[in-house]
Amino acid sequence: MKVKIKDKVKCQRNSQELLRDKAISKGVNLIAPETIFLSKDTIFGKNIIVEPYVVFGTKVKINDNSHIKSFSYLEGVKIGKNVIVGPYARLRPGTTLKDNTKIGNFVEIKKSTIDLNSKVNHLSYIGDTDIGKNSNIGAGTITCNYDGFKKSKTKISDNVFVGSNSSLVAPIKIEKNSVVGAGSVITKNVKKKSLALTRANQKEIKNYKKNK
Repeated sequence: MKVKIKDKVKCQRNSQELLRDKAISKGVNLIAPETIFLSKDTIFGKNIIVEPYVVFGTKVKINDNSHIKSFSYLEGVKIGKNVIVGPYARLRPGTTLKDNTKIGNFVEIKKSTIDLNSKVNHLSYIGDTDIGKNSNIGAGTITCNYDGFKKSKTKISDNVFVGSNSSLVAPIKIEKNSVVGAGSVITKNVKKKSLALTRANQKEIKNYKKNK
């Protein structure tokens, strides 16, 4: 049994070496290639950079001039040109990143499309969502897409700014050129060129002293 396990590990190691060599021969810049794991169907464009400790699951396609940063995991993803992903990003099946998008650190995306020039930079979860062009999703934003029974869609249009630590409760649509204030829980559609926010009033107690 031990011999069979060793043979299997050796076979997997050899398979990964062949996949890495093939990618490098096509011009993919694998930094520390021994730490990067590829699938047989991984497709790379031209001038791709992949940093250490990246894992490619099945059905990943990456177009020209894109950069995958360290400790990211990708599966079932289509990535356009000039895209930056990571570090520490998780891209799940059904995700499409169009040209010039940016997905930052500790961001998880599932079954969503991010359109041209849009950004999801920090600490966010985006699921079952369509994001339009030139939109910015602030740190800590989550799409609340599952109510315990079914998944619902979030639609974010072009030129939308979502402030940090916001929760978008699906199904919901945020129209063009609108802003969601930081710390908001948004449960209703937001009309174009609007500011939407939900926030409790701040209280201040003067000359406050802690009880000993």
